[in-house]
Amino acid sequence: MTMMLNKDAKDNLIERGYSRRQLGEIAAVLSAGVAVSGLMSDVAMAQQQAARGIAGAVRIGSNECWTGPFPSGVEAIARAGAVGNWYDPDTYRADLIKTVATVESLPETHIQLWPGSGGPLVSVVAAYCSPTKGLVTADPTFESAWRSADYLKAPIKKVPQAVGKGHDVKGMLAANPNAGLYYICTPNNPTGTITPVADIKWLLDNKPADAMLLVDEAYLHFSGAPSAASLIGTRKDIIVMRTCSKLFGMAGIRLGLTFADPEVQKQIMLFGPSAGGLSITAMACGNAVYKEADLITARRNEMIAARDETIAWLTKKGIMVHPGSQANMFMVDWKTKPAKEMQAALLAAPEKVQIGRNWPIWPTVSRVTVGSAEDMKKFCSAVEKTYKA
Repeated sequence: MTMMLNKDAKDNLIERGYSRRQLGEIAAVLSAGVAVSGLMSDVAMAQQQAARGIAGAVRIGSNECWTGPFPSGVEAIARAGAVGNWYDPDTYRADLIKTVATVESLPETHIQLWPGSGGPLVSVVAAYCSPTKGLVTADPTFESAWRSADYLKAPIKKVPQAVGKGHDVKGMLAANPNAGLYYICTPNNPTGTITPVADIKWLLDNKPADAMLLVDEAYLHFSGAPSAASLIGTRKDIIVMRTCSKLFGMAGIRLGLTFADPEVQKQIMLFGPSAGGLSITAMACGNAVYKEADLITARRNEMIAARDETIAWLTKKGIMVHPGSQANMFMVDWKTKPAKEMQAALLAAPEKVQIGRNWPIWPTVSRVTVGSAEDMKKFCSAVEKTYKA
């Protein structure tokens, strides 16, 4: 089903240089978000298929959490499910927004809920990019923005990211001083590296006044690093995006958030369904888990312990791991073997380990998700059997 663009959305697109003939194509990609294969290139489709979980495999390829929501979230889902026969049985949306506002020290007016974070990322690209106003990102980074901008015929600039470092913000501005959207993912996917808030502020203060800065903090809870949400204040040129899919273990439950000025939220929502697609179970779960500070810290520490132990083992074996990850993933450089070969070899090993893929800029480097301690032991065992330098 194709999303229907309202008059305001159509007028907005036409003002930014799109033809009326292109409006239907844009509505199609917005409806698809990042999931419909018919709108993907062959490469993008292969990437999505590679991320699908394989039955019986050790699933450390898609940056999913190794476990589900905190017990309070599961209990909240059950309570909400019991009244799921009603369209609007309670104040789930208002309660969740109040909780997020309290935790993040933001006004409730600056918080918008979404059914996951893939959809709003596409919507932000549609809201701020055009045939004359392009997208600027790091390389490598999360590719949904690339695919969306490409489909919308917006120019794309990819700025190489140094190993172990965050985004090169000065390089991003130099790559296109007149972009419509600058996209920063921190911790970055796939590298897990942090772009300091000071660097983000520099880009915010030096980019064109009419450009938007999107900061994707999907993995922030795994790092404990400061959030760029502190930069929002009264500004109308920054969006901070979050998801509950990662540390909170809610990937299949679908709950995302954007933090921004209300006028900015209105612009994004011209091109997306927002909270209309959210279930009460997702909102109830999110409200329960978002304030679990002690459990968040404990889960983060559990991940760090498994990550550090695995990296230490790989390093001892003489296998290069890119430094600097502060998320539930790290990059392994196999040096003498293409990453695709190692991905296939590990899946064919007795342990049946499904790791992540590579990005074209680094053909011998694989992204590996940090799973449970047991998952990572199986990964090491499979590497022992399949990798020879």
